[in-house]
Amino acid sequence: MAVKIRLRRMGAKKAPFYRIVVADSRYPRDGRFIEEIGYYDPTKEPSVVSVDGEKAKSWIANGAQPTDTVKTLLKKNGIL
Repeated sequence: MAVKIRLRRMGAKKAPFYRIVVADSRYPRDGRFIEEIGYYDPTKEPSVVSVDGEKAKSWIANGAQPTDTVKTLLKKNGIL
C-alpha cells in the first residue's frame, strides 16, 4: 500500500480550498482517505496553511510520501 500525503480539493467552483490528507495512492483525489492532517486556503492573502506537524512527521517517518505541492507547503511551515 503506497501512502501519500496530498491535497483534497474542497470549496466551490473557482474558489478552491484544500485539505491536507493522508491517503492510499490508489484512491481518487477527492475520495477516501486515512487521516486529515491540515488545510490550505490559497484564496486568502497571504495564503493560509495549517498543518499538524507531529502527525505529518509521524506519517513521513512511517513511509508516507508527500506530493510536490504538499512538500513545498511543509517546507514553508518548517515541518520538513
